Amino acid sequence: MRGVQLRKMTQAVQLSLRAAIGATVSLAIAELLSLKHPLYAFMAAVFVTDLEPSLTRQLGVRRMVATVVGTVIGAILSAWLPAGVWSVGAGIMLAMLVCHFLGTGDGAKVAGYICGIIMLHHSAEPWSYAWFRFIETALGVAVAWSISFVPKLLGVEEATQA
Repeated sequence: MRGVQLRKMTQAVQLSLRAAIGATVSLAIAELLSLKHPLYAFMAAVFVTDLEPSLTRQLGVRRMVATVVGTVIGAILSAWLPAGVWSVGAGIMLAMLVCHFLGTGDGAKVAGYICGIIMLHHSAEPWSYAWFRFIETALGVAVAWSISFVPKLLGVEEATQA
């Protein structure tokens, strides 16, 4: 029982450390580059970070697909529809459905809220916001991917044996 608790604590510390480092590095780079919304860089790093490199890569791909779907649909619909309750709802629904049809249903909510944000608050310059949102998210995902290649500080087996 004690070994299981130690293993869980070790995993929690390592995951938290990886996410914190990823967020910090992403935010520092985004601010250095004077990106408009650096918070999306660190959010992406935190959301896609996992102890397993393969899962970090999968989560990163899903996050990027959802970001592209949400930004493109939001920007396109902003040109055709006025910013309002019904058009935002329609945009969210469309973005989420597209994610499901693309096989990235896990990212559907992300695509929906990005689309809604663009339509509601960035309809005057939707493509500018979409571009920066893509770049900032890609930065966070790239940093998380990079960190996923760093070996774990303490292996799960070592924590169990201790």
